[in-house]
Amino acid sequence: MKIFSAPQVREADAYTIQHEPVSSLDLMERAASRCSAWIEEHFSPKHPVYIICGKGNNGGDGLAIVRQLLLHGYDATAYTIQGATSPDHTANLLRLRESYPDKVHPLNDLQEFPSLPPDALIVDALFGTGLNKPIEGWMGGVIHHMNNLRQKHTIIAIDMPSGLRADSTSLHTPVVQAHHTLSFETWKLAFLMPENAAFVGQVHILPIGLHPDYLTHTPARFHLTDLETIRTIYQPRDPFGHKGTYGHALLIAGSYGKMGAALLSARSCLRAGVGLLTCHVPACGYEIMQLGEPAAMCITDSEIQHSTHFHLDIADASYTTVGIGPGLGTHQQTALALEKLLENFRSPMVLDADALNIISVYPYLLYRIPQGSIITPHPKEFERLFGKTANDFERLELLSSKSQELGIYILLKGRYSAMACPDGAVYFNPTGNPGMATGGSGDVLTGILTALLAQRYTPKAAIILGVWLHGFAGDLAAASLSQEGMTAGDITTHLGAAFLQGI
Repeated sequence: MKIFSAPQVREADAYTIQHEPVSSLDLMERAASRCSAWIEEHFSPKHPVYIICGKGNNGGDGLAIVRQLLLHGYDATAYTIQGATSPDHTANLLRLRESYPDKVHPLNDLQEFPSLPPDALIVDALFGTGLNKPIEGWMGGVIHHMNNLRQKHTIIAIDMPSGLRADSTSLHTPVVQAHHTLSFETWKLAFLMPENAAFVGQVHILPIGLHPDYLTHTPARFHLTDLETIRTIYQPRDPFGHKGTYGHALLIAGSYGKMGAALLSARSCLRAGVGLLTCHVPACGYEIMQLGEPAAMCITDSEIQHSTHFHLDIADASYTTVGIGPGLGTHQQTALALEKLLENFRSPMVLDADALNIISVYPYLLYRIPQGSIITPHPKEFERLFGKTANDFERLELLSSKSQELGIYILLKGRYSAMACPDGAVYFNPTGNPGMATGGSGDVLTGILTALLAQRYTPKAAIILGVWLHGFAGDLAAASLSQEGMTAGDITTHLGAAFLQGI
């Protein structure tokens, strides 16, 4: 699913008005009716509705929602900011006043904000996507007052919480803290940024019939992975395939005290469909791996009988791909061995965890990572690799620029994990849940990504599909065991069901 910028959203409206054709007022009525229907579906008429309307088209949406709710038996009232208004706002204001003159009240200063009964809903229709500068003056006071009421009242934002910008940071301006955001047709980039989590609440994308030609043919830099994309990427198995068909992966993982990470990664690699898996572990982990995952072959740094960390040069290029990092440790000998690996193996590989921690200490190694490889930092690892940023939007730009500069795929893990591609595209993943915030989840993901690269998915397909499967398996695990009760191993256990139910 494409994520359009605020100017593109306005272009989509204009294109729909011209090519459907439909009047701008009727398109506003259509959008308002979707919001009214959502409110009616989730809240009974016993809840009085107070809609705070700005002077632009977002306020026009709010006025139309008031009229529609009144027609369906709700007690709805509009409070309007005074001043010059947009034409469609003016038309909806006249419609409402003609039918329900006592349901429109001016809002000229904070003292005129209504006193609310305990079960009231507050609907924010102040600014929408039209905001292009920070909110100042008494309007900031209105927003602060609304936020002070959110503990006792449900706040619903129309299109976007007022004060929130669609395409840039809003950290230094008042922003409505909505419980629900009712947005139209496509996601906004702002909804996916961690810094905005306190503002957007639960996001609900409502279709309003924007013209499909615009949505289909207009390019977008940002995307939210959807099931249609996943089904396009997924490659069904060849009936005549054999284990050689699905690749031979080398997983370099584990150190003394961290063999669990190696096991978790190996198990998920096998469960994600790799044909053959060889695990390179220190000698101290040989028996653990052989007993813990008999389907994997196992090699060690054999010249040292009781080695505790990876230190052997890997010169064999017969592997389809390599995954390295889970539980690896950061010993100096391990860093030297990683450097040799990057020199000798030039096909795309997966680097995670301690492999990235080593590279952050020796940053020149970034430029030795093979083109097309996948690295999977969490936010702190990303910061150690590439430096600090002032906000999430700056970090997103840094993520994308480094992916293009280095020619590698960078996965920034989070609620909506961001996947930056060397072609400039960025994909966000919607699957997953807080139950996956537990030790070992990243090791499982490394195994999945390594398995998909071994099966000769392109790196772009591997990262999009792998992250989606990882999150969806986590969602299935949480549904079965609870978010609190699940562990990283449960993600692997549910991978089979993720393939069956998700694709």
